Amino acid sequence: MKKIFITTLLIGSTLSSAFTQVIVQRHNTIETMVQHVHSDSLKAHINGMVQFTTRHTLSDASETGKGIGAARLWVLQQMQRYAQQSNGRMTAFLDTVTLPADGKRVDQPTLLGNVMAVLKGSDPTDKRVFIISGHLDSRVTDIMNRTSFAPGANDDGSGVAAVMECARIMSKQSFPATIIFVAVSGEEQSLLGSGYLAEKAKKEGWQIEAVLNNDIMGSNHSNETLIIDNTKLRVFSEGLPAFETEKQAAQIRMLGNENDGKSRQLARYVKEIGERYVDQLEVKLIYRNDRFLRGGDHTPFVQRGFAAVRLTEMNENFDHQHQDVRVENGKQYGDLPEFMDFEYLRKNTAVNLAVLANAAMAPSAPVDVKIDVKNLTNSTLLYWKQPSSGKVKGYYVLVRETTDATWQKKFFTTATTLRLPYSKDNYFFAVQAVGENNCESLIVTPSVGR
Repeated sequence: MKKIFITTLLIGSTLSSAFTQVIVQRHNTIETMVQHVHSDSLKAHINGMVQFTTRHTLSDASETGKGIGAARLWVLQQMQRYAQQSNGRMTAFLDTVTLPADGKRVDQPTLLGNVMAVLKGSDPTDKRVFIISGHLDSRVTDIMNRTSFAPGANDDGSGVAAVMECARIMSKQSFPATIIFVAVSGEEQSLLGSGYLAEKAKKEGWQIEAVLNNDIMGSNHSNETLIIDNTKLRVFSEGLPAFETEKQAAQIRMLGNENDGKSRQLARYVKEIGERYVDQLEVKLIYRNDRFLRGGDHTPFVQRGFAAVRLTEMNENFDHQHQDVRVENGKQYGDLPEFMDFEYLRKNTAVNLAVLANAAMAPSAPVDVKIDVKNLTNSTLLYWKQPSSGKVKGYYVLVRETTDATWQKKFFTTATTLRLPYSKDNYFFAVQAVGENNCESLIVTPSVGR
């Protein structure tokens, strides 16, 4: 078992303190699940999807062995097979809606289908939902071309393969919270499947805690720059919230929390947990909701106020993305499986699995986290209420300087209040719950308390 050493401060509710070294251990169950992520399995998922020639959202859904209809049925069958090993905890189904022609990227009425697998939480009091997604549809250069060979191995067979692999492994386990594995359709036609799902979740009041959207995550070799590197994974997260920005803007500006929204905190969580469990991989935080002037399936969730991030390979190759499959001037174009690095995809998939498992096994986050501003002080008093679900061992209070990207220190306490000898003028703070199994909840930024 790998042990990660950090220096932390064990402290009570006063300023008296003592430094001690704490060992952060990999949870045995999570480590075992991570070890079961296999590159050969991921390759089989990719090849299984590529066999359908095209997975264009507008392709003929009634064809056998070709097109989006056959492809989503195949993914559904795999998910149903995984559900059989869940002792009834997981169910898999096709969630459909008929889209009218919109005069844009949908030129005919289209049956849109998202392949869903729901691993129901074991704790009836725990209403949390965690989602991992990838998009099943593929395309070539012409976004309306629904018949040409569009293998979509990396965009986004890689993301769907990660979803399927996590479902394959995690279906054998039980988690207090619910995990949803979804292969959406219609991404290339303007995020239609994820938009439908996000709106449904909002209307039905799902308690979505985190969305991990995986899109283009299996290639290590960029064109133009010719960088070859399978040791870095990008995580994109929004800064200022897309949801109710005007309502939140005054408090964000007052507290200087432009860099501490829910999605940005989720990205930091992905980095910490991902790097804990996956060797030879650095998670790079990218301070954009998505790539420059581009979008992905996490965006509809962000727009509705949910914490959602995008996981993407470090160096994209545009010779193998949104390209007709062809040889031109001796160069092969097209999104073919031979241009993928399945070991890299294994590591990136393992990050998803570790984050999902750690979050779903942890207690829910602390409630009503406050930072006291009653008096001017050079210390900082934080207080909160215990989580609504889960068995709590204690809490981490996290601290970082205002210019630092990630949390620098963690202070453990068993109380629900903590005073630290750090000025709130110079540092940012947050709180997370720690379960009896040592799994940490998602992170909560304090609001003002008096």
